[in-house]
Amino acid sequence: MEKLTNKEEEIMHILWKLEKAFVKDVLAEIKDEKPHYNTLSTIIRNLEEKGYVAYNAYGKTHQYYPIVSKEDYRKGFMNVAIDNYFNNSYKNMVSFFAKEEKISVEDLKEIIALIENQK
Repeated sequence: MEKLTNKEEEIMHILWKLEKAFVKDVLAEIKDEKPHYNTLSTIIRNLEEKGYVAYNAYGKTHQYYPIVSKEDYRKGFMNVAIDNYFNNSYKNMVSFFAKEEKISVEDLKEIIALIENQK
């Protein structure tokens, strides 16, 4: 799976939310600084070339839809992040969040229970 730019990832989140959308629909969902229509169209075509989206053609207009699920992207993203930033150690990742106080003891207990229930 090819890495996405921040803007491409933002557009993918919109497409996952909408499920199917024309460029104008995606543009309407962008909250921050809106890119020019042609710029957004180019970003979406790049996503198509990278294999993340496909489209249905209606004359000259294309309706785009994701072909990579959010879950599949999340798995790939997390695997790369854990490998690059935590030496491929989930323990290092969890301890990082614990030290940063981003995860509570209650959350950790819940995670442990989930792990034990899968055995």
